[in-house]
Amino acid sequence: MTDWLIQLYLYFPYPLKVLAATTKGYYLRWWRYGPETEKLVEEALARESWSRKQWQAWQEERLARVLHRAAAQVPYYREQWARRRRQGDRVSWEYLENWPVLDKEPLRQTPAAFVADDCEVRRMFPESTSGSTGTPLNLWQSRKTVQIWYALCEARWRRWYGVSRHDRWAILGGKLVAQVARRKPPFWVWNAALNQLYLSSYHLAPDLIPHYLEALRRYRIKYLWGYTSSLHALAQEVLRSRWGDLTMAVVITNAEPVFDYQRQAITEAFQCPVRESYGMSEIVAAASECESGNLHLWPEAGWVEVSADGRPAVPGSSGDLVCTGLLNDDMPLIRYRVGDRGSLPATEEVCPCGRSLPLLGTIDGRMDDAIYTIDGRILGQQVDTFISTDMDIREAQIIQEALDRFRIRYVPGQTFAAAAGREMIQQLQARLGPVKVTLEPVTEIPRGANGKFRLVVCNLSPQELERLRKTK
Repeated sequence: MTDWLIQLYLYFPYPLKVLAATTKGYYLRWWRYGPETEKLVEEALARESWSRKQWQAWQEERLARVLHRAAAQVPYYREQWARRRRQGDRVSWEYLENWPVLDKEPLRQTPAAFVADDCEVRRMFPESTSGSTGTPLNLWQSRKTVQIWYALCEARWRRWYGVSRHDRWAILGGKLVAQVARRKPPFWVWNAALNQLYLSSYHLAPDLIPHYLEALRRYRIKYLWGYTSSLHALAQEVLRSRWGDLTMAVVITNAEPVFDYQRQAITEAFQCPVRESYGMSEIVAAASECESGNLHLWPEAGWVEVSADGRPAVPGSSGDLVCTGLLNDDMPLIRYRVGDRGSLPATEEVCPCGRSLPLLGTIDGRMDDAIYTIDGRILGQQVDTFISTDMDIREAQIIQEALDRFRIRYVPGQTFAAAAGREMIQQLQARLGPVKVTLEPVTEIPRGANGKFRLVVCNLSPQELERLRKTK
């Protein structure tokens, strides 16, 4: 939807919102699923018993095809290799190690240059994301790529846990479904096409959360999916008010780390396992947590490297995650620095769950602070939707200086206009309420010790944070 249509949607009466959401749901369902979906799901599950040798052969064959297509048919890479030839560089593009690491900025500046010559973006599925780093991106995928990806999601983000897309489920996400100033339910919308109850993560004030719990009961939700901080807020209210009948099959977290105290509270509240997931819109890497508590990589999604100071990291040690997508060869991303840090296991362990999918050691990224609002809400990664790709902002960071005072630190692109700045303020206020927002243009956003800046920085005093946490 365009921005003006989204704003209009917020004023729709609830039945009209359901109609709009369901209509969009049918559109998404057509792109994501088809006659081959169940077969693709079964094939994905069958591959989980492959030997390491089988996986290596499959990945190497797929990697060779992706590199050939990128070097020959993708404008950005073709020009890159032609320039290297003109400079006398004779290394072969057939070897992954000869490709330079790709950062987000070239992809942000010229996204269409990463699309293969034989593809038309108007016939592809458009995906836009500001990601965990606050860098807005435009991406495109063919219907075949989209359906393979969602078959993998169905297999490893649902079937592992005994649920499916046909079950009634709820998601706590970053899209606005109601005006933030609204104090009466509904703070959600039912999408019949996807059997999905989309819950606003912007209305989780202590006095409003009981309405969410009642909606979960009324819509007979079987499993939950969403930001860890939002799921934890729901769980705290369940435990406080003793809603003992809200049993779920599973709660699946994404976009934020899961701390032990959050896992314990969510597990106790909904009387089910909590499973962590890892992925991104660029679909160059993904992982899911098995019943043994380990994160398994999806080899079909991408070839994962860990880089420390530009060199391969020692197994078991942390570094930048550099990934080569193996799924979307129509918009291939080669040695793409995803913006997260993590590690691979020091040894080739065999997981007790019996699956041969490789293990992911740790994910150290996405450790953003939380935002605390005047009305008692705690927001995390979901506020990243306050920027859009047409604003020409390279990076952005939200700094909370007081409960009602925020600063947006941003790196403007060449075509950034004052109107985009006003739009940023309006979008943040739409999510946080009547707060004062100051804009701070900078040439670079400082990185932390892990080499990555935080999207959200909370500068409230320790005493104030302790008081706020106690009130929760």
